[in-house]
Amino acid sequence: MSETRVGRVLRTDAKVCQVAFDGEVRACAPRGKLFEDLGDIKTPVAVGDWVEVSMGDEMPGIELVRPRENWLPRVASSHDPRAQILFANVDQLLVMGSAAKPRLSPNRTDRILAACAYHEIPAHLVINKIDLDKHGDVAEFIETYQNAGIEIFPISATEQDGIERVAEQLRDKVSVLYGASGAGKSTLINAIQPGLDIKTAKISKYWDAGKHTTTYSQMHALDAVGGHIIDTPGIRVFRLFGINKAELRDLFPEFVPYNGKCGFSDCSHDHEPDCAVFDAVEEGKIAMTRFESYLQILDELAPPPEDDTPVAPPDR
Repeated sequence: MSETRVGRVLRTDAKVCQVAFDGEVRACAPRGKLFEDLGDIKTPVAVGDWVEVSMGDEMPGIELVRPRENWLPRVASSHDPRAQILFANVDQLLVMGSAAKPRLSPNRTDRILAACAYHEIPAHLVINKIDLDKHGDVAEFIETYQNAGIEIFPISATEQDGIERVAEQLRDKVSVLYGASGAGKSTLINAIQPGLDIKTAKISKYWDAGKHTTTYSQMHALDAVGGHIIDTPGIRVFRLFGINKAELRDLFPEFVPYNGKCGFSDCSHDHEPDCAVFDAVEEGKIAMTRFESYLQILDELAPPPEDDTPVAPPDR
């Protein structure tokens, strides 16, 4: 009988996963049985998974994915409605945007924050390139997301400004760094963990977006502060998976105090009269950018079940 070992997935490719076993990294192939009965899940193995691997063959085989503590999916693509699991078993996620080149996208940021809230993954916001903030936009970003209860880390990765506070937040945790290409994710990781030499690239002057230097998610050990970090590709489109219209309003924390004050108890904050959230937006108590993100996401989601029972995240 072949030996079975437990390891952690550091990276997944089309047919092979890189799995760490007590410091040793081996290429392992998911067994065909893992692809059976996936339902609405696109792939069975994700970065961060704990897996059981049979070691007897020339190519070790992943036999089992152990139950996940948490995981974050998105809709795979406009042509594929299944869930693409981006990572699993993490302590926190840091959304990374930039003050300029490219500017922080409120809509993309709000989507990932809402998804993290639904899947109960603590999320924070890193705003990079504050040295390029020529018009004071960063202060507005900070106020918007502090009002949403999000902790903010203003930094300049190239100038080494604010890096220590981020490093302390990462200490001894499994963290995810998520954001647009060009926001400076790889530069930040290289600053915190010298020697990793993760590739960075210049910003396209035509598209104001970074080149995709990271094309797959990969977990790196952070020897300098302990723990690990998962560097993700600069995904431009993030659509929430498995969340219905009735659940979205509770994923925007600054909406919650107003949810019970609307004229209708099930107010969607979209078209109903006597909407307290809409009034709060009009009065400047809720940022217009957050409300616009909410409405755009709401338009993409399915209605709730007929009995209006919230659907819990699937246990996979």
